[in-house]
Amino acid sequence: MRPKNVMYFTDDEEELANLLVRVGLKRNVARVLVYLSHHPEATSREIERGTDLRQPEVSLAMAAMMEQEWVENREVKAENKGRPVKIYRLSQPFSEIVDGIEKEKREEANTQLSIIQKIRAYIQ
Repeated sequence: MRPKNVMYFTDDEEELANLLVRVGLKRNVARVLVYLSHHPEATSREIERGTDLRQPEVSLAMAAMMEQEWVENREVKAENKGRPVKIYRLSQPFSEIVDGIEKEKREEANTQLSIIQKIRAYIQ
């Protein structure tokens, strides 16, 4: 039997994922993003094990991250017969992804503040 190497999130990684959730990312996206920020490349199966997510949850997270252009993938031929294996990696440094999230949140906050100012104009 082959030995299993099961990876778990550290306390710091859990905290980082929780902070990303608090700023508005979905839990599964946050967990996958944190995992990929610490692993240069990973298969879907490795991500499932490392994030404690199920395959459909990883697939949905990947789709959301692909839409944001945060991840890219390549296919490699499987060891056995069957479908090729997709290997995922971040398409840009994690810090740039965080910069993009910050910019988006600042724009949202400014929009909300602008609306509040318009409301105040009506009540004065």
